[in-house]
Amino acid sequence: MAIKTLIKRSEYHDSVSLMLVARELTQMAQVEDASVVMATEANKGLLKNAGLLTPEAEAASPNDLVIAVKAAEDALAVILEEVERLLQAKQTVVMGGEFRPKTLNGAVKADAEANLAVISVAGRYAAAEAWDALLRGLHVLLFSDNVSLEDEIALKQYAVEHGLLMMGPGAGTAILNGVALGFANVVPQGPVGIVAAAGTGLQEVSCLLAKYGVGLSQGIGTGGRDLKEAVGGLMMLAGLKALQEDPHTAGIVVVSKPPSAAVTRKILEQIALADKPTVVCFLGSDTLLPPDSLAARWGKTVQAAHTLEEAARLGAQAAGSSLIKLPQTGQVLEVLPKVRFAPEQRYLRGLFSGGTLCYEAQVIWRDRLKTPVLSNAPLEAVNQLPDSLHSQGHTAIDLGEEEFTVGRPHPMIDNDLRIRRLMQEATDTETAVIMLDVVLGYGAHPDPAAELAPAIQQARALRQAAGGELAVAASVTGTDDDPQKLSRQIHLLEQAGAVVCESNAAAARWAGAAVGDR
Repeated sequence: MAIKTLIKRSEYHDSVSLMLVARELTQMAQVEDASVVMATEANKGLLKNAGLLTPEAEAASPNDLVIAVKAAEDALAVILEEVERLLQAKQTVVMGGEFRPKTLNGAVKADAEANLAVISVAGRYAAAEAWDALLRGLHVLLFSDNVSLEDEIALKQYAVEHGLLMMGPGAGTAILNGVALGFANVVPQGPVGIVAAAGTGLQEVSCLLAKYGVGLSQGIGTGGRDLKEAVGGLMMLAGLKALQEDPHTAGIVVVSKPPSAAVTRKILEQIALADKPTVVCFLGSDTLLPPDSLAARWGKTVQAAHTLEEAARLGAQAAGSSLIKLPQTGQVLEVLPKVRFAPEQRYLRGLFSGGTLCYEAQVIWRDRLKTPVLSNAPLEAVNQLPDSLHSQGHTAIDLGEEEFTVGRPHPMIDNDLRIRRLMQEATDTETAVIMLDVVLGYGAHPDPAAELAPAIQQARALRQAAGGELAVAASVTGTDDDPQKLSRQIHLLEQAGAVVCESNAAAARWAGAAVGDR
């Protein structure tokens, strides 16, 4: 086998097209491995780990497209010609005769009743498109990231002044009037409203509510930076106010990583302006104190949740659903298997597609493990993982962080990067438990377990061949009404030997207990 690299200078293709080209290449009989990515430093590191980094790729700039192929030497020339054809084919969009406007102006003219724009373009163009939509009186879901903080503040200030929602930048999920936007799930309509600065947090809570038989009135995503002190929680406050005024919302759930003290106070003061039962989940915050205006209602109609799982159950109760009491903190509901770990197997490794799910797992592990969990998206800066491409001790990796998604699809769409990392962790003699989240819904991979299950089987076999065993814990965020069908995904994962838990929090508790004091 030989490795050949083709560099296409300053050539851009959307990440999904690159994923599809790479997938078709790897399915060719003569190809052992292939990668089609932008030449960012993170992607170069991934190429190096895969044994595909050549001097030409090393010298490429982040604006260059790298096509790396490992194949039989006599077939490389033909394969690289095929790459050119595939790239051109992915650029051609077959419309099937249906008119699809190419601009926002054309879309508005085509449907004068539309009142919301979903924007997903390269970051340098995103703010301009959002301004265009807001100035036309449209609500905005800005999926794009790489938008400046100054632009975000200005956009949100204008939106608030004009009674509009400006969700984002980086707002991956919303469910408005029963319509799923971005990465979102098919959940029943009902009495609970969610406003979240966390896309997979909104997905996890809404799907858990569905499991409990409770529907969603509205799900408003704000974008992850909304609760930074500079932004001031502008969209969180606007979303809260909208849910407080919504006659179809009986209870409210607020989800975010811990805001600053000043922004926290603003949010709690807004909650105090209405009598609706409200659950506040600032993941990892242990010092949430109510202002005087909420003191009489704190712990009664206004409650704090430690995890997304707890937020969903308290939210269901707040909306009038009768549920069993929550498990006590530290209780592990799942039965632990008898796994024959080798003496050197001491650590857990979390490989996450959802940033909020990665964060929630770290909150749980912080309270359960004697040694800290390192991460590329840690709870505290002191626990920053030195090299995101290599685990060290207990590790939680958010594969949806920008370092991994520039020039390649999000891990909720493309399993390739996570499967490669799964194999890497399986061959690490110190790995005992691997935890995976699987997120279903619109926009996500059409059948993630069909790819992850064989990889789990292979990873466990690799570990067994080297001595010892590998435990795999998983959670699936989704419903049976999702295109991927929750029960099918669980069945495939369990057949592969994974322990599938009821929630991300439950999987984190299971994984933490499985490594115990090793």
